[in-house]
Amino acid sequence: MSRSPHLAASLLAGILLLTVGCMSQRRGEPIAGEFIPSSTEERSGRELFMQLCHQCHPGGMAGLGPAINNKPLPQWLVKTQVRQGLGAMPSFDEAELPDADLDALAEYVSALRSERADGQ
Repeated sequence: MSRSPHLAASLLAGILLLTVGCMSQRRGEPIAGEFIPSSTEERSGRELFMQLCHQCHPGGMAGLGPAINNKPLPQWLVKTQVRQGLGAMPSFDEAELPDADLDALAEYVSALRSERADGQ
């Protein structure tokens, strides 16, 4: 019976160390400079991102919402998230964000994520 509290404490300490060890110490620090979109669709997506997403995901990093530039999500899942919303994230229907704009936004998020991965 006396081993149980020690075992629980050891497990908790191990989980805490793994969690802290997996976090980036430089998360808010620019590594490769500002990302500059290269295609017309990425530039359009950046404008939409700044209007609709930046206030909760500043620069793609965590803010009010979670970071989105460090998650390897396929574009279809990004689009689904934008359309459906989840938790505190609002949904954006086609009247608010037409499909062509959603495509550009997803392209920008993917490019931003790729740029961050290449720069690290």
